[in-house]
Amino acid sequence: MTTELMHEDRWSEQNTTPSAIEAALRDMLRVRHAANEAYVPARVLNLVVVVDREWRGEIANRLEDVGRYNASRTVLCTVEAGRSTLDAHASMAYPDDPSPGQPAVLTEGVEIAIGPQHLAALDAIVDPVIVSELMTVVWAPHGHADAIDALDRLAHVVLLDSSEDFEIGEALARVSTLAERAYVVDLSWLRSVPWRERVCASFDPPAERPSLAKISAVTVRHHPESGAAALMFLGWLASRLGWDPSRLVGRGDGMSGKLHARRQDVAVTLQSEPRQSVPGLAGVTIETADGGSIALDRGPGGLTAHRRLRDGRDSEWTVLGASRGEGGILGEGVRQALLRDPTYRPAVEAAKAMLP
Repeated sequence: MTTELMHEDRWSEQNTTPSAIEAALRDMLRVRHAANEAYVPARVLNLVVVVDREWRGEIANRLEDVGRYNASRTVLCTVEAGRSTLDAHASMAYPDDPSPGQPAVLTEGVEIAIGPQHLAALDAIVDPVIVSELMTVVWAPHGHADAIDALDRLAHVVLLDSSEDFEIGEALARVSTLAERAYVVDLSWLRSVPWRERVCASFDPPAERPSLAKISAVTVRHHPESGAAALMFLGWLASRLGWDPSRLVGRGDGMSGKLHARRQDVAVTLQSEPRQSVPGLAGVTIETADGGSIALDRGPGGLTAHRRLRDGRDSEWTVLGASRGEGGILGEGVRQALLRDPTYRPAVEAAKAMLP
């Protein structure tokens, strides 16, 4: 497999304006298309990213790892204390020597250096730079709630990571507020996709489905900073299975309590796992009243599954490649911006009802 050779056209200007940036992008596109009519701009979505200047490199590296889920036009706004003017760089990436008769897709990137005072009016800076007819995704990984609010009229999707807010209640409240104005894609929620898929698969065989009504206990183990992810996983189970969520009790670095199912109460426990090195869940154990259980734990290459049958027999196997890894989470977040997950908001609302 060969790697496609890419080239870039670049432009930069100090003390610039949004209209000058937009004109530069148009001019680069005109020049490239005049050189070869096969070059066409990608037109799927805009991604607007607001970051602190000192963390610019880390975020730029994460954006490079997005791979084939790269946005059509990425606008990176770097916030620098003491700055009063706008400096900008624009680039247009394109493949070398496109095949005859085949389109060659261009992707565009813009970096705008701004000051903190620009955040309140960030929509006026960004609006001329994005492609107006496309869906716009907004991501502010270092907070900057004022920037998200300023971009409200432009944003169709807000990308966030609820685990970045250590106060779970504030994180879930913020998600609910944003979800009233835009579609929310939560990286913390996406990290639990393999876990939710495997739980569903465990109860999918017709012979196992009656066991859903017999669930008596659920334990969720998680990274110390991923309490929101664990609570949303529990909220997902509650909302999908019709359990009545009730307030849990905080115990040290975890939570516990009982949720009300149709047949019996379900004992639930959230446990912090300090040995977990990456964000997200570390393990899930689901027990049934007849003595059966299914346990999933993070392991090398995927998830280790352990099932105990009602007659006491045990089996264990590895679900290979069940996790995308942290490097693939952002790309999946961009992809999810084009989709809709109807289970997220009910899970968030159930999780809020379980807050201590």
